Amino acid sequence: MSFLNYVFGPNLYMEYRGVPEPQRKMYEAGAAERANFLPTSLQLSVMWSVGYYTSPLLVTFLYRRGYLVADSIPTLAKITTSLGLIVIISLVMRGLGRKQSRSYSNMMKALVRAKESKTAGGASSELRRFDIEFQAWPVDFDVKALTGDTKKPVVTASRREPLQLATLPCEVIAYLAIKTFGLSMIYPGSVKLLQKFMRPMLISGRAKLIEDDNGIRYKVKTMDSNEIDTLFIDNRNDNVGNGKTLVICSEGNAGFYEVGIMGTPVALKYSVLGWNHPGFAGSTGTPYPHQDKNAVDAVVQFAINNLGFSVEDIILYGWSIGGFSTLYAASVYPDVKGVVLDATFDDVLYLAVPRMPSVLAGIVKVAIRNYCNLNNAELATEFNGPIAFIRRTEDEIIAEDNRIDTNRGNYLVLSVLKYRYPNIFGTSQLNKVKGLLTKPLEPYSIPSADEKLCMSRLITYASDEGKSFPMHIGAEYSEEVRNLMAVFLVGLLSSFFHRTNRELKPLSTLQLRKHLRDYNSTHCTQLPGEFFTMPWDIPTEHGFVFT
Repeated sequence: MSFLNYVFGPNLYMEYRGVPEPQRKMYEAGAAERANFLPTSLQLSVMWSVGYYTSPLLVTFLYRRGYLVADSIPTLAKITTSLGLIVIISLVMRGLGRKQSRSYSNMMKALVRAKESKTAGGASSELRRFDIEFQAWPVDFDVKALTGDTKKPVVTASRREPLQLATLPCEVIAYLAIKTFGLSMIYPGSVKLLQKFMRPMLISGRAKLIEDDNGIRYKVKTMDSNEIDTLFIDNRNDNVGNGKTLVICSEGNAGFYEVGIMGTPVALKYSVLGWNHPGFAGSTGTPYPHQDKNAVDAVVQFAINNLGFSVEDIILYGWSIGGFSTLYAASVYPDVKGVVLDATFDDVLYLAVPRMPSVLAGIVKVAIRNYCNLNNAELATEFNGPIAFIRRTEDEIIAEDNRIDTNRGNYLVLSVLKYRYPNIFGTSQLNKVKGLLTKPLEPYSIPSADEKLCMSRLITYASDEGKSFPMHIGAEYSEEVRNLMAVFLVGLLSSFFHRTNRELKPLSTLQLRKHLRDYNSTHCTQLPGEFFTMPWDIPTEHGFVFT
């Protein structure tokens, strides 16, 4: 094996326990490797970002000091030569130190074999024993290799509003803001400095998923050539659990699958597929909406074409800003088993504007609408399947001052209800529901007899007319009946749902009031397993008669 493989090879972080190593072991560089002065790729990325955005100031400083004139060329040449010698010596020391390491040598041999076979191999392959810099990992699935109906067109960036000359200054400022600091504020998990501080936690979390839960790490390539870091836990062989169903987890704006929401469905023995947004940890790219859409689409395609799950056996689970990725995937794959949204908002614009000075509201709106339009309320209307919302009653991120009445999840629920049942949710019904959502829903209940009547009306209509949305039930209802149905439906759709048999049961056994709960928690608390269940779907039965 060439010495250059060791010089320019990826960083090794950990060797997982197995036959050669009974315990997991963090990689410790030898004395020769530690003696080099080269920055890591992450440090280089941080340095490049800082240098790029401060380059006007640096150039001005160097010019005023006289470093950018002809007389300074000999001095600059001496500095460059000295730095070059330091780099060469450091590279040689790094190569010698790595070549002397048994762990690194074993990893490099496994990596070379994997690249020759153009895949990391199965769960027992040698390369999967190591946690390495993910950019060196071979691609396991390329969505561009698909053919036929399964292949989706690439999603590209598009403006929501046409460019106008009168608003050109505002447009320029908005563009510069998004390109410099705006996107990092919306997706802080893409900031390399944050990732550097979190790296030990991510390595440890990934090791736990791989060793304790038999997770397998895969690299998925998207239509726009980003490489997405994913991890799959297969529980299909567990006959007593939920392993036949796959839960695809979409994390929040500073969430990573290593330490994110995967733990909830994993504990319930679902098969689980986690992934990191573009620009997060091992994933390449930048988390613009079009790149995020291509990423989650590639992840679903990977689950179907490589892991062997049918669309009907997939639950899409999104937390916080991950609700955008989840709802987009649901709109593209409408036959999924269901969607679960935890602590998700309606529109990022209404979260961004209050956090910026009021004089910048116009610029914020242009920046969001044209470059980062995360409009979940709009996307939710494109999915007709079962959907469940989990609201955090103490949410401090998508609500103002932890007040439940300002929780943006309320508005997402209202928009879905209004779209799905337009004849029931008129102005007075929406106002009534808004009032209900200003406090926890659990103490509220409706009489059992009224509950049964509401369910009967819903089942009868769905059995006769189908379950497609918008559903035009209620056109002939009185105002009183509409009010009752509105209260009933907000309970079904906006609260947490306990496990319900999908087959039709006698109405007396449905006990719908037990399904109405909010989760009394802040935004970032791990969701307990008891709160994660299949979204409720309207049961239908041929020949069902309203009683």
